[in-house]
Amino acid sequence: MREIDLISDRILKQLTGLEDAAGQVRRTSSAKEGESVDHTTRPVLMERATYLKKMARASEGSASEILKEYPRHNIQLSVRLRSGIAELHERFADIFIVLDGRATLVTGGTILKPQVTGPGEVRGSMVEGGAQQELRTGDVAHIAAGTPHQILLAGDATFTAMVIKVQETD
Repeated sequence: MREIDLISDRILKQLTGLEDAAGQVRRTSSAKEGESVDHTTRPVLMERATYLKKMARASEGSASEILKEYPRHNIQLSVRLRSGIAELHERFADIFIVLDGRATLVTGGTILKPQVTGPGEVRGSMVEGGAQQELRTGDVAHIAAGTPHQILLAGDATFTAMVIKVQETD
């Protein structure tokens, strides 16, 4: 296995709570049986984001990965090097926690050239007539299920966010 793959695997184990920084297996149990507490530090997330940026450069300008799945939500790390397409998730809200960079979030309006890409998932070329909000490092944005949205980048800007997808409807 290449060194970068070994590092990547170790970081992923830290992100998912399987190992601590020293490579020791860990799981912090809460007071209730069967529950656990997952904890990840910003430096670990940013190191993982560096890897995703390399992947984004080698692909279409974006890369993301699911860090952890739970019964009604998941946590993802997302990196954008260019603007995204328009999206709508019928059942899931998106919560963006901006870790680095800046972007314009467009919400509402109408998705142009909409295409159903999966159950409850619509994608399109852009959001027309939506409200615009600048997102910067440290900002948090909640996009309710069923809301058209799009992330736009200007110039050579980059955008790194933790995205929590929360199931709002069945």
